[in-house]
Amino acid sequence: MKNKIIGIIPARMAASRFPGKPLKLINGIPMLMHVYLRAKLFKSWNKLIVAGCDSEISNYCISTKIPYLSTSKKHKRCLDRVFEAANKISKAKFKINKNDIIVCVQGDEPMLRPDMIEKVIREIKNNKKAGSIVLGMQINNQKQFNDPNIVKIINNKEKEVLYTSRSPIPYCEEFSTKIQAKRIYGIFAFRYKFLKRFNLTKESFLEKVESCDSNRICDNYGGQFVANYPFKVSFSVDCKKDLETVQKYMLKDKIFKKYSKIFNKKNNK
Repeated sequence: MKNKIIGIIPARMAASRFPGKPLKLINGIPMLMHVYLRAKLFKSWNKLIVAGCDSEISNYCISTKIPYLSTSKKHKRCLDRVFEAANKISKAKFKINKNDIIVCVQGDEPMLRPDMIEKVIREIKNNKKAGSIVLGMQINNQKQFNDPNIVKIINNKEKEVLYTSRSPIPYCEEFSTKIQAKRIYGIFAFRYKFLKRFNLTKESFLEKVESCDSNRICDNYGGQFVANYPFKVSFSVDCKKDLETVQKYMLKDKIFKKYSKIFNKKNNK
């Protein structure tokens, strides 16, 4: 039986480093809409929804006809919210089986590419040991390497994640691409049974210290692997300065040029 693929975009207004960021405008379009439209370019979804806990996001999704599911305000990080949404979907006449694939597309990745989604799904299908795959983008400059807003990944030779940190790892006296540093790019694929196990596991010490939920997996049982992805001009939004960077580079982005014309045409009617 073919596994279903469900995409969930977690978004909340109370982000600690940049409150209200899901609805901040990037070249005239709210960030959440960028993420949704770009994720929608992946054509193999069985379902794609936004999961949130704020009336502002709910109202925006309803007004723009983005599928939306309300979730608890108690979640500190995104993956527990993703599980709650998947669980609700499964109980609502859309049965999710244990090996179906849940893809978390974080709501602060307005420059994502559909081939990134293809990459994590292909990797989880081909790796029988993997309960989860996270996209790891190559870091190619010192500034990104030192940025505490960017979570770095260390993995073993099997590509299994050993640790994630906001510190510049692996250690080097002088940055070079030869150290093969990479960062979490906010696209994760999970087998549903593994995501359920994750949710049933208590928040771990290193997860709290680093504020990264992948460390809950590293701390307890492993099973998350990296899908390596080359550096692309594609920036996440963690703080206000990132928004300025994304606005600048988005103007040169071919994917943006395609959907922005359609979006603006609809909204100018």
